[in-house]
Amino acid sequence: MLENKRKIQSNEMKKKIYACAQDLFNKYGYRKVTVDSIVEKAGVSKGSFYVHFESKKSLLSQLIADQISQADLNYESFIENIPVEMCPSDVLIELVKKISNYIAEDIGPEAMTMLYEILITKEENTEAVLGYNRLLYKLFAQVITQGIEQKEFSNNIDIDTIVKHSILSLRGLTYEWCLRYPDFNLEEQTVIYFQILLSGIKKRSI
Repeated sequence: MLENKRKIQSNEMKKKIYACAQDLFNKYGYRKVTVDSIVEKAGVSKGSFYVHFESKKSLLSQLIADQISQADLNYESFIENIPVEMCPSDVLIELVKKISNYIAEDIGPEAMTMLYEILITKEENTEAVLGYNRLLYKLFAQVITQGIEQKEFSNNIDIDTIVKHSILSLRGLTYEWCLRYPDFNLEEQTVIYFQILLSGIKKRSI
């Protein structure tokens, strides 16, 4: 009973630290927030912080992973509510617009820059972002499969290859956006790129 109570208290403390850090990151940006400011807001000791998170970067990594998992569910709901008569190429364009808007408006350039640093240095577990089992891959596969079944897309390139290169392109475009922010319109450039991609996979009329 006592052990269960301690676990509950520990989980509640972790959630409190996490929520306070998220609020501070949103208000002041990741780089301006310190571990000291997080624990002060949460009303816990610095030792308690390090019991639950190895570092500020570790906390941010978990925060972004959670945001991305929730975003994927939102993308799934978005696709489910698109009119069934919309052609797969238009669905794909609407999906990438939704993704680019989420990255630009909800995550933002600073957090995305830190995410790329985490991905490159491999300091944290990046499976939630890079894993091929991620829901986003399945959503792209669903749209591409529909396009092939409806004879809009060619089947000359296998679905898995198209999906992986679609995600690769989104990652690359977002990286370029981080480099050139604020002079790079992520949604605009993403739509241009995917229109080019679609010109390559659409069936040619005879």
